Amino acid sequence: MSGAAVMEDVYAAIEKTAGLLNVPCSRDKVWPILMGFGPFEGGIIFSTSTGAHAGDLDLTIQVASGIDDPYAHAVSKGFLPETDHPVGELLADIEKQCTVNEYLIDCGVVGGLNKIYVHFPRDLQTVPALAEIPSMPRALGENAGFFARHGLENVTMIAIDYRRRTMNPYFTFPTGIDPETIRSMLREIGVPEPEEEFLESSGKSFRVYTTFSWDSPRIERISFARRLDRPVITPRVEPEITRFLTGSPYTYDGERFSIQMIKWSPDEQWFSAGSYYQFGPLQWEVLKNILR
Repeated sequence: MSGAAVMEDVYAAIEKTAGLLNVPCSRDKVWPILMGFGPFEGGIIFSTSTGAHAGDLDLTIQVASGIDDPYAHAVSKGFLPETDHPVGELLADIEKQCTVNEYLIDCGVVGGLNKIYVHFPRDLQTVPALAEIPSMPRALGENAGFFARHGLENVTMIAIDYRRRTMNPYFTFPTGIDPETIRSMLREIGVPEPEEEFLESSGKSFRVYTTFSWDSPRIERISFARRLDRPVITPRVEPEITRFLTGSPYTYDGERFSIQMIKWSPDEQWFSAGSYYQFGPLQWEVLKNILR
């Protein structure tokens, strides 16, 4: 199949998935980003959120290997604005610290391009090492004790949100997390006592990530990612998200692979759900070693 035909298939899948969520999808808005970051050589994930965070379909797309600086590329295409804020330096500084295995972008069909993911699962990093990066938010290092107390040691990926000016370190947990450890983490950052069912479900997470900005020393949010736990999630989400989780297209054999993220801040709790449209080789290599 030609590259153009592949792109058309991907766009058709995006349009169908957006329809399941009642999200408006404009080809004029989505197509330039697809073309700007193609050809697609790897993973594509569709995701969405609940409650007050609903209203968009997010696309996480592996960046083509020929694009060696996805932030500069995005700015040159007009997908992101230039900035003199430290967020604009962070990707280049991370590259000096570790060997990056792949990049991914995150864009909403409504909100446009917002994040770049820097994935380095073969060169895991520690919080103290990452805190030395000049453009890193100081809050990461200032919370090193929190991470050490709760066993958050190995950072496998960093997400940089250029529009919100936040970043997320992603910690890997190949064998899950003790629910009491999760309870302790939530209590320490000021989250009200969670439901026991959420703690038990989050104990099977393979990724934990926190949210930091450059403007505050606090952990703004903590999120737990695992394979979709249908008995916990589906009774608590809107009908359109159930449609998304059961009807979004995918390209591989077998059942659709879906994930959930339970997100906590001191003020609220909500869910995000993701469905893999296609796997990249590295994504599948990582997932098959940690799924339970």
